[in-house]
Amino acid sequence: KPGTAGKVLYQSFTGISPVMAQELCCRAHIDGDRPLTAAEVPDLLTVGSEDGSDTCDTYQETNIKTPGMALFDVICSLADDIKNRQFQPCMIKDKDTGEPVEFGAFRYDMYSDMECVSYDSASQLIIDFYGAKSRHERIRQKSADLRHIVTVLLERQTKKLDLQLAQLESTDKRDKYKVYGELLHTYGYQAKEGDKSITVPNYYTGEDLTIPLDPMKSAMENAARYFDRYGKLKRTYETLSVLIKETEAVKEHLESVLTALDLAENEEDLSDIRRELSDAGYIKKKGTDKKKQAKGKPLHFVSSDGYDIYVGKNNLQNEEITFSLAKGNDWWFHAKKMPGSHVVLKTDGNDDIPDRAFEEAARLAAHYSKSGGKNRIEIDYIQKKHVKKPAGAVPGFVVYYTNYSMLIDGDISMLRECDGDVK
Repeated sequence: KPGTAGKVLYQSFTGISPVMAQELCCRAHIDGDRPLTAAEVPDLLTVGSEDGSDTCDTYQETNIKTPGMALFDVICSLADDIKNRQFQPCMIKDKDTGEPVEFGAFRYDMYSDMECVSYDSASQLIIDFYGAKSRHERIRQKSADLRHIVTVLLERQTKKLDLQLAQLESTDKRDKYKVYGELLHTYGYQAKEGDKSITVPNYYTGEDLTIPLDPMKSAMENAARYFDRYGKLKRTYETLSVLIKETEAVKEHLESVLTALDLAENEEDLSDIRRELSDAGYIKKKGTDKKKQAKGKPLHFVSSDGYDIYVGKNNLQNEEITFSLAKGNDWWFHAKKMPGSHVVLKTDGNDDIPDRAFEEAARLAAHYSKSGGKNRIEIDYIQKKHVKKPAGAVPGFVVYYTNYSMLIDGDISMLRECDGDVK
């Protein structure tokens, strides 16, 4: 009894897995989860000679245009590839996290939105897949406590910022009270004892303005009361403006740490993040172990034109590549107005850098940002000599006042990552 297209395949043919069944459906341009009716598949499994040797030729001679026929065509094509040993070992990886998703002896069309890494050896593919899968799982487990801490802190800062913004909004009336006081000083003599309001010309707008009065107080006493309100709201506004900037800075810092946790590839990267949180006072320092902790290394890529490009995976690495590794005329890249990695394109003193190198460095900045490079985003880039760190700023925080920009996606499939040390 026919079921879904994918289920029919993996239950009816030996050697076809559920994943490969879905892939065959994708190649046949049908939904693997849609049911196939009996009218669409009766000859799919029975057509051809008794030993099945001429199954494909016999079926392809028919003029039936059904999903069953399309599936049969792709199965025959796969069978031919196997007979001719036309294998294409590959690993499918998530473009955002680099985490292995699937592997197989053939390329997968259904994972077109993910990164596909080709291999010459199936054995090496299996070793790399399970090794990477194990590393990602281990890092995910080890980073769970840090992620929880940062998430809780970020939620608190978000609530704190919302409260501060609401309080700031309540100070909007301060200028109105100041005008009330000034106008009462000018026209207060017109008010009579017991008046609950007074209408006077507003010399700021040229229109009449009605000012509420406390009938138990004189005009000058009412003016003093309004000036007092203005003074309190002004002080509140000034204090909140400073506090809001501080809260926004903390929130931005925590968001960058959360992005760094997504980019962490090994325990050294997590050690960098834990040290950063400890130095910032978010978590307590562990014990009194004076042994030097291993430092994580920034990512190192080589552009299509042979230029070295470095990417920081966390704020400590961002600090290192921007202010220790980069020289004045090297180029610095960062996703505009969002957490992300610092990216440094080394020029080696060459002023004539190809446009392609700039684009590839910008792609890395998009890929290793909060957006994950899913869409085209704006990337700022500037020579490193124009990038400054304010005194007392947290690691990775920089300022720059003039820059170039480009819109680009985070596709880095054309780039080669190096395993060597930072130069």
